[in-house]
Amino acid sequence: MMIDAHHHLWDLSEVHYPWLMETGAVRFFGDPTPIQRDYLLDEFRADAAAQGFSASVHIQVGAADPWAEAAWVQSVADQAPDWPLVQVAFCDLTAPDLGHRLDRLQTLPSLRGVRQIVGRAPGEDMKSGTNALLSNPRFLAGLRELGARDLSFDLQLLPELMEQAARVLERAPETRVALCHAGSPHDRTADGIRAWSRSLRALSALPHVSCKLSGLGMFDHGWTASSVRPLVQECLAQFGPARCMFGSNFPVDSLSSSYADLVARHRSLVPPEMHDDVFGLTARRFYRL
Repeated sequence: MMIDAHHHLWDLSEVHYPWLMETGAVRFFGDPTPIQRDYLLDEFRADAAAQGFSASVHIQVGAADPWAEAAWVQSVADQAPDWPLVQVAFCDLTAPDLGHRLDRLQTLPSLRGVRQIVGRAPGEDMKSGTNALLSNPRFLAGLRELGARDLSFDLQLLPELMEQAARVLERAPETRVALCHAGSPHDRTADGIRAWSRSLRALSALPHVSCKLSGLGMFDHGWTASSVRPLVQECLAQFGPARCMFGSNFPVDSLSSSYADLVARHRSLVPPEMHDDVFGLTARRFYRL
């Protein structure tokens, strides 16, 4: 079974996404205008199935009402029993009523974990204040609560925060963690990649942390297999194939490539003997598909 371990869906008549519908905004991942439309399972599934995929993991994506998004994703999963679809929903791990929120989310059979973004892009995070999560003791307590409930955590942050994040995560060893987008290496200069690689070691040293080969076009809109080769090779070297998984990050990454081209580039970069793990088995184990 090939599994796309990181993608999004949205029905703009059902759920509102403020970041997506902002008029005239150009974000770090590009101009969102082409994706300011419904992106539903049928469209995603057609592209993914053409490349051999037969299951996927939906990742929360900044809905104004996170519960509405999670409930809608569950309805999508219910209506497509022949396409195994599980989800990672948003939950504020610092909320005083965290237990109640997780109880509610766990009524959804598709739920596998939580994502609360720590870092998106240089500049944006200073406005959102999400970087402060790592120093909040409630955040650590929330991570531990996820582990106690056998829920995973999707970690999105910048390389500059990896070492601090590792110090937090090592205190929550029972919580499985998926590092989104290879840790968002935004500086693609030689020095930037070396700094990212050094910081990545703090996370790869933790056995309960896995890595997603996803979102590689968000900071390099003209990316090619050659331009991201050092990133993919480093992730595979540090985490190994049993802790690496492919994710398309569609439709966001449709701004920089087609689904077919994106998959072809990743297939060319991952050694053939690692394909089974990276394109399916790792995600199947991690997300219990």
